[in-house]
Amino acid sequence: MSKTSINKQNANDSFSLDRREFIMAGLAVAATAMLPHIAFSAPSKPKALARRKLGSLEVSALGLGCMSMNSGNYNPPRDKREMTRLIHAAVDRGITYFDTAEVYGPFVNETLVGEALVPFKGKVVIGTKFGWDIDYLTGRRTGGLNSRPEHIRAVVEASLKRLRVETIDLLYQHRVDPKVPIEDVAGTVKGLIAEGKVKHFGLSEPGIQTLRRAHAVQPVTAVQNEYSLLWRGPEKEELAIFEELGIGLVAWSPLGVGFLTGAIDEKTRFDKPGYTDYRLTNPRFTPEALKANMPLIDLLREWARRKEATPAQIALAWLLAQKPWIVPIPGTTSLRHLDEDLGALAVNFTPTELGELNNAASRIVVHGERLRKGLLEMSGQEAPLKN
Repeated sequence: MSKTSINKQNANDSFSLDRREFIMAGLAVAATAMLPHIAFSAPSKPKALARRKLGSLEVSALGLGCMSMNSGNYNPPRDKREMTRLIHAAVDRGITYFDTAEVYGPFVNETLVGEALVPFKGKVVIGTKFGWDIDYLTGRRTGGLNSRPEHIRAVVEASLKRLRVETIDLLYQHRVDPKVPIEDVAGTVKGLIAEGKVKHFGLSEPGIQTLRRAHAVQPVTAVQNEYSLLWRGPEKEELAIFEELGIGLVAWSPLGVGFLTGAIDEKTRFDKPGYTDYRLTNPRFTPEALKANMPLIDLLREWARRKEATPAQIALAWLLAQKPWIVPIPGTTSLRHLDEDLGALAVNFTPTELGELNNAASRIVVHGERLRKGLLEMSGQEAPLKN
């Protein structure tokens, strides 16, 4: 039976919110005491985690999504110094891939990540993104997309400064622009790579034909798409295409925006004052959808008991087991949740077990669209043909 780094007091208890907190209580106490005293300099000997290849780019098997740290999308922005210490703790634990975007905040998340990772230049990989139309004077998003070549170049120059780097390791188009041929986008990034300002090219939520066309101009290193036990859409077509083209998958929302941790149920509300929680308008997070989707949590709890793990660790371990070129990027603002997520790397499935879990999960009907209408329409979009 596989062991994680977290001790279990009673493997038969249910994994509710209290259960999840109980499991991590000892670590949480220690972490809380330590956080104010962690130095801002690079640790001398970061731990080595398993590595995976995104195309030709090698990164840790788990990355860290940084959006929730200060963008206000899921929770109030956290203290900058605390989040810097959390990023340092991630490096110390062997994480080498950190994910951000100019639109997160906007701008402030790139600034946080860039400043925090200055001591680790050359030792970590930063992925960032362009593609939204943002007023640089006010920081307001127009709600539209913008991947015109001149805009891409302007974004890259600004991102380089915020990230405090000379080269962006992995640059994604955040969403396909329906007004700009992908050949123009890929050609612009190809030029930036030739100039030494970008190393690798990625796309997020692209249409399949757009991906193929982009790859023909400039090889795509990674696609960043949603993939988890709550959303298995990539299995229909995308995974086979990625494997064919030698493209890695960076899986965003690998824990179903928190649902797969088992800490959310139909009584959970997302309308706290002071910030706008993205889940408030997400169809999967209505009370009705949450209640209807609880069988998936029951399944994760069953496997958590079998594997002496947590539901979150089972969800991440399942994802890691699908393909060797998938890198999940769970986000967190908590050291204890970071350590819990990393514990997934110690959870293994035999082929028989994986088949059993896959079959059981495939029989569960997931209720509610994964995104609200406007965002859903931007996913899988095809770029216009070049004249």
